Amino acid sequence: MNEPRRSEKATAVAAWEALFRAQVTVMRALNADFPGGEISFNEYDVCFNLSTQPGRRCRMRELTSHLLLTQPSVSRLVDRLTARGIVEKQPDPADARGVIVALTPHGFDVYRAVAVQHAQTIVDQVGAGLDEAELRTLTELCTKLRTAAGASTSRRGPRTMSDVDVAAR
Repeated sequence: MNEPRRSEKATAVAAWEALFRAQVTVMRALNADFPGGEISFNEYDVCFNLSTQPGRRCRMRELTSHLLLTQPSVSRLVDRLTARGIVEKQPDPADARGVIVALTPHGFDVYRAVAVQHAQTIVDQVGAGLDEAELRTLTELCTKLRTAAGASTSRRGPRTMSDVDVAAR
């Protein structure tokens, strides 16, 4: 391998490690300070994702794709939220096998109340070390990275752990 390529690889790995460590540190702080009286951090994530969808609803499969949880975990989470009247499950009129998850009016009220408190914790954690211009740059860089990674993944198709093991050697 030539030297510039090795340097590029080392730089990418170092950037990933810095991003990952920052994300873990911030997420731990956000989780520790989360105002979880009525909903948990993961339940909030479900409500947040539903709140961004048209009609505050989406297919279960689409919701799962937005979360860092397995499909069975998301199903159990949605069942708990349904039992408390925060979301409701509806049949998908376009696909009888599909389920639509919708944020109820009560669920949206719960989400908004928690979101206001949670937003302040985000400001305290993320804004603590970065000024306004750096926050804008961080947003642009993360968006660019997410877009590029999404395009790369869709071109390659899903990778298995054995693919990752081989690539790491």
